Order: sequence, then C-alpha cells, then structure tokens
Amino acid sequence: WKEHVIEIPDEKLNEIIEKSAPEWPLNQISIIDRNVLRIGLSELLFADHEEVPEKVAINEAIELAKNYGGPNSGKFINGVLGTVYKQIEETGQKQTRT
Repeated sequence: WKEHVIEIPDEKLNEIIEKSAPEWPLNQISIIDRNVLRIGLSELLFADHEEVPEKVAINEAIELAKNYGGPNSGKFINGVLGTVYKQIEETGQKQTRT
C-alpha cells in the first residue's frame, strides 16, 4: 500500500480551497470541513481516476461531511469540490503529483 501513498502539502490544498471558496477564509471553515476538503481534493486531483472516479471522490467527501460535520457541511463540501471539478473539466487539466 505504501506505493500508493503520496504527500501533498497542506499549503497547496489550502490554496485551492481559498480559490474555490473565496468568501470563506480558511480560519472560518471548521476543522472537520477543512480536512474533508483536503481529503476530497487529494482524491479528486491526484488519485488514479480508474480506481477512484472523480464523482465518487466528491460523493465520498460529501458523505464524510454529512456524518462528521455540521448541518450544512455536505452542501459546502459539494459546492467547493464541484467548483474544482468543473474547472478540471473546462481546462482539461489534472494536477501532477509533484
């Protein structure tokens, strides 16, 4: 399993979150929502999409948010990851693991 582990700096993920949710400063996003976003973004941007399709990664993050976050966490996570997914589709770009 170790060959599938990659390290992505929080700063890179935080930058993506800030661009995708500009009206929500990171310090105002709950710690659970922030970490669910980081997990979802990692899968959405860097995972093997044959193993974890983009929409599955988004849905898994939404379910985590619904189960462990606040009452609006699922909608918030869906909005942020949906924005990133649309940008990926529009540009045809996927992040690299470097």
